[in-house]
Order: sequence, then structure tokens, then C-alpha cells
Amino acid sequence: MANGIFTLKQQQIANADGTWVIGKTPSVDYLVVAGGGGGQTGGGGGGGGLLAGVVSVVAGSSITVTVGNGGSNGGGGAAVQGVNGGNSVFGSITATGGGGAASFSGVQSGLNGGSGGGGYNFSAGGAGISGQGNFGAYGNIISTATGGGGGAGTVGSIPPASSTGGNGGAGIASAISGTVTAYAGGGGGGANASATVRSSGGAGGGGVGCIGGDALNTAGGANTGGGGGGGFNVNSDGKSGGTGIVIISYPNIYPVAASTTGSPTVTTNGSNRVYTWTGNGSITF
Repeated sequence: MANGIFTLKQQQIANADGTWVIGKTPSVDYLVVAGGGGGQTGGGGGGGGLLAGVVSVVAGSSITVTVGNGGSNGGGGAAVQGVNGGNSVFGSITATGGGGAASFSGVQSGLNGGSGGGGYNFSAGGAGISGQGNFGAYGNIISTATGGGGGAGTVGSIPPASSTGGNGGAGIASAISGTVTAYAGGGGGGANASATVRSSGGAGGGGVGCIGGDALNTAGGANTGGGGGGGFNVNSDGKSGGTGIVIISYPNIYPVAASTTGSPTVTTNGSNRVYTWTGNGSITF
């Protein structure tokens, strides 16, 4: 085979006719999204931390994959916070689970996480981690509505005086899978019975909040890292956050992985090979 610099198309043609000498995969693009935080009677859950980039890989080394679970509502009740989502991991890369929401009593604030959980009245929303997510919002003491959980892209919204719960912060969209998909949206906050508009979950799987304890709030989307929707008072508990996801991609001029565990889905996106985990596993190149 000739020496020199080749275009991707030339490499693919040479690979097809057997004249291309294929080396081991040098690096992969990754998207690592942690589990979303649980909503509670005091706010919407925070979206899971989101990390994306390129990382070098070493041939023959096994890389651990962990997919974080969504946080629960902590068991319910006016004095209980939501639970943080679980971390997601690809080798040395760790995305932190979203923060659980505040309690309705206002004593316990929203929890810190990849993105922070929403707060109630004067109880603070939780903080996000720089580069992974954003703050959850305060509640509104005038309207007694709860704050939206933070998302990977934007902060959660403070409730307006109209008694509508605060919207969840927006997540971040990625096309690594071949389809543009948003991940790690915050959960919407709950509101009292005088509200006329239901809060929105942040784009990226954030759950919607309840109105007056109607229990129509929703959980964070599965495998999006979305925060759970907020409840209100003791009439409607918050909902659980969504599970996370780990996706990697690399040019298909390089060989398939030597081995995997956890049954990842393997697809193609143009000239790239894509591995998607929705549960724990590993990969060896």
C-alpha cells in the first residue's frame, strides 16, 4: 500500500478491499450523563451532570462504564428532600448526579449536584457543578410555588407571582447518537391550586410539576438524566429523576471493540461507530 496522507473516503475504500492497515482506536468522542435528581414537595429535581468531549483510549485496557440511577423522592412528606441521582462514569470521566429538590417545610434546601435541585419559598435551590450543570431556583413565598431544578444548559426558573411553578432549566442537545437529542433537563416545580399553567420540565427529560397536589407531575425521562417533577405540600409528592446514559463514538475505519459487557447497543452514525449503554458495563479496544 502507498504511503502518504489519505482522506477518510480513501481509507474506507482501502479498508473495503483489504489494503488498508487498520490500527487500534486512538480516541473516542463521549457523552456521559448522570441520573437526574428526585423532585419533592419543595421543588423540581436537578438534571444529571453532563460531560462531553474527546478522550484517548489505550488498546487492550478495559474501560469501566457506570450509568447512574435517577434519584427518588426520598419517601415523600413535607419535611423530606428529594434524593440525588447516581453518578455516571466512563473510565476517568465522572458526571455527577442531579441534586434532589427541597422539602415543603422550607427547612431543607435543594441539594447540590450536577445541576441543583429546586427550592421552596426562601429555601435556596441547590448549586450545580461548573461544566456539568446549573443552579436550581428559589421558590416564591408570595405565590407559594416551588422552584425549577437546574439543567445542564440553563438555571431553573423562579416561579412567577401568578402561582405557576418554576420551569426546569434546559438541558443540552447532542447528535453523538446520530439523532439530535437533549439530555439533563431540570424538573419543573409544583404550584398551589390557584395556578392556571403547569410548569414545564427542561428540554432533556425534565418532568413537569403538579398543580395543587393533583399528582399529574411526571418523573424525569429514562436515559436522559432529567430531573423529577415537583409536588406540592403533602398532597402530591415529587417524582423520581430519570436514569443516565453513556455514549461513545469513533470512526469506523477502526475495528470493533475487542469486547464489551453490559450489552451496549451498537449502531452507526455516518462514518462513525456508536456504542450506547443504558446500564453498567465495560469496553476493551
